[in-house]
Amino acid sequence: MHAYRSHDCGALRAEHAGHDVRLSGWVHRVRDHGGVLFIDLRDHYGMTQLIADPDSPAFADAEKVRAEWVIRIDGVVKRREAGLENEKIPTGEIEVFVRKLDVLSAAEELPLPVFGELDYPEETRLKYRFLDLRRETLHRNIVMRSQVISWLRQAMVGQGFMEYQTPILTASSPEGARDFLVPSRLHPGKVYALPQAPQQFKQLIMVA
Repeated sequence: MHAYRSHDCGALRAEHAGHDVRLSGWVHRVRDHGGVLFIDLRDHYGMTQLIADPDSPAFADAEKVRAEWVIRIDGVVKRREAGLENEKIPTGEIEVFVRKLDVLSAAEELPLPVFGELDYPEETRLKYRFLDLRRETLHRNIVMRSQVISWLRQAMVGQGFMEYQTPILTASSPEGARDFLVPSRLHPGKVYALPQAPQQFKQLIMVA
């Protein structure tokens, strides 16, 4: 079995019931229902509900985890009881009974909770951008942006267009903006400059 996962957190379905699995991800939320722990485990692909009761060998470890801890679990997939399915997520028909839990990375108290869509000041969101980007809406927007750009690129290639990459280091230009200079290691005392625009390179390609 892979060191970190046999499935991602968005892959398990009802037909996987009875399978032994390994999952890794961030602890999205922990709920204690009368001694039975429910942990929502999240990764880039989705979310899976974990369950640990006092009969679980990993119960003591599960009691310690907090939001945004990174964990790896081994367990068995079980179908949820009738009426307890969660239709809001693709994995809502199942849950994973935890047999083993390893903490890969613990997290301190969060300055910006990832769970929920509470509105925080822009300054806080920018300061802790790495947490802000984990929140559901922003994550969904970034994935959608990637998919749209990929679709546009495929559509253009399908129409016969070609994509070229222009140089990112060049000679300094006499334009008005100040150059960002990069020292040369092969030619001491000489510098490269980041191009202010790829216009000339694109024109060369068009003429060629």
